[in-house]
Amino acid sequence: MTLAPAPGSGMTSQRTRDRMVARLRECGVADEVVLEAIRDVPRHMFVDEALASRAYEDSALPIGFEQTISQPLTVARMLEAVRNGRELDRALEVGTGCGYGAALLARVAKAAYSIERIAPLLEKARANLRPLRIRNLRLAHGDGYQGLPEVAPFNAIVVAAAAPHVPRALQDQLAVGGRMVIPVGTENQELRLIERTSSGFKETRLDAARFVPLRAGKG
Repeated sequence: MTLAPAPGSGMTSQRTRDRMVARLRECGVADEVVLEAIRDVPRHMFVDEALASRAYEDSALPIGFEQTISQPLTVARMLEAVRNGRELDRALEVGTGCGYGAALLARVAKAAYSIERIAPLLEKARANLRPLRIRNLRLAHGDGYQGLPEVAPFNAIVVAAAAPHVPRALQDQLAVGGRMVIPVGTENQELRLIERTSSGFKETRLDAARFVPLRAGKG
């Protein structure tokens, strides 16, 4: 289900964010912690000024470097899936992009980490995030396929780009009981939920998806 653009003026106002949250709730997002995070984080701060009037539409928007900021409904559903009603101690985002997803993850986890392979985009994210003064968020420049083993394990991993397969390194960085949501596929993508149990991994297919590709290495 796609959200309609918020009507009226004041596209960067709190009232506009409230309307977006109401529409997300109508689309089935029920996790109040996630909805409150989306209400708190001003999405227009993470897009170019020319696109600020579209910041609260349910659409992916370009952020440069052939990357996009994901649509709010997709972000909300991914966060809801990895949280699963739990309080998160430590969470990882793969693909910092403009920093919006990282800001949301820091609202729902005690400690949040985000990794980005494109150095200039990471610096753009740092600049976007600086005014929010988020104390429990750490950004890293690195290969998303490798994750951040030095600070693992994670209770939750959110991957914001599509991989052709589920990276083993990311699976291994899940704590027992941890959950990862990742888009998988090339032309035909789908969101998958990976859960780590005491005896191995459980994989569940969720919705169809459309993300930029997850690339290896650093740039």
